[in-house]
Amino acid sequence: MPYAILVVVLVGLDQLVKYLVVQNISMGEHIPFLPHILDLTYVQNTGAAFSIFSQHTWLLTLISLAMSVVLAVALWKGFFKHPFGRTMLALLLAGAIGNLIDRASLGYVVDMFHVLFMNFAVFNVADICVVVGGIGGAVYYVLFAEKLEKKGGTEQ
Repeated sequence: MPYAILVVVLVGLDQLVKYLVVQNISMGEHIPFLPHILDLTYVQNTGAAFSIFSQHTWLLTLISLAMSVVLAVALWKGFFKHPFGRTMLALLLAGAIGNLIDRASLGYVVDMFHVLFMNFAVFNVADICVVVGGIGGAVYYVLFAEKLEKKGGTEQ
C-alpha cells in the first residue's frame, strides 16, 4: 500500500508541475529556476529521450502502457520483497504513468527542466522518476538483490 501511495503522489506531482508550466510559460520560453544551473522551459516532446522516435508517438504510448502494466504487476506480485527494490519499481511505474497520461491525452509529453551547464535534453518529473528508478533498480538487482531478497524484506 505505501508503494501505491508513492506512485499516486509522484504522478500527481508530475501532472501538477506540467499543468503549472503549460498555464504559466509560453512554448519555448525560458524562466530562470536555479540561476546558471536550471531553467524552466516549456517544450512539447512527441518522442522519447532526446526526441528519438518523435514520429512514432503512438508506439511510445503503447510501450508506456505495456511497461506500466508490467511494472504494476511486478510491484503487486512482489517481484522485489525488499523495500528499496519495491521503491525503485514504484518510481519506474510513476514515471511510466506520468508520461503515458501526456502521450495518451495530448499526443506529446510536456517537458520543462532545462539544464544550463551542459547540453542535455529538457525533461520532466516523470523522467526523473524513470532515471532514478531505473538506475537504482539496476544497482539493487546487480549488487544487492541476491543477498537482500533471501532475507525477504517484510515491509509491504
